[in-house]
Amino acid sequence: MKVRVEQISQGEDEVIIRCREVTEEIERLLMQLQSAGQRLVGTRDGESIIIHTPDILYIESVDGKTFVLTEKDVLRVEYTLQQLEQLLHTVNFFRCSKSVIINIDKVKTLKSLASNRIDTTMVSGEHILISRTYASEFRKRLKGGNGDD
Repeated sequence: MKVRVEQISQGEDEVIIRCREVTEEIERLLMQLQSAGQRLVGTRDGESIIIHTPDILYIESVDGKTFVLTEKDVLRVEYTLQQLEQLLHTVNFFRCSKSVIINIDKVKTLKSLASNRIDTTMVSGEHILISRTYASEFRKRLKGGNGDD
């Protein structure tokens, strides 16, 4: 794939993708471009804070409350995991258990465990388990598939 950047002095930024066919790779690229400016609003101590989605390490649901964890913060959001899974439909986020969604771009290492589970180490050093229910879909995603095959 050839990539070309053309800088302009005026007008609106625009991304044009020219391709013979829309492949899975092109679709993933489109989703990443569309989600680049996506933000959520979280709260901490009664204060609203903007969360840029690329900064998210993972999202966790605890006792019916949903928290977004970044390298610097833990913020509560007023979404369910299911809503966030739909909102963050890009290839960068993956539901890895009933209570956690991870940002694949923030995974540092992977280790296969017994019972078909996967231990992920995030860039922060935290370990998150991918349950056996989601492990095969995660492996497909890493190999370049969309996980729906």
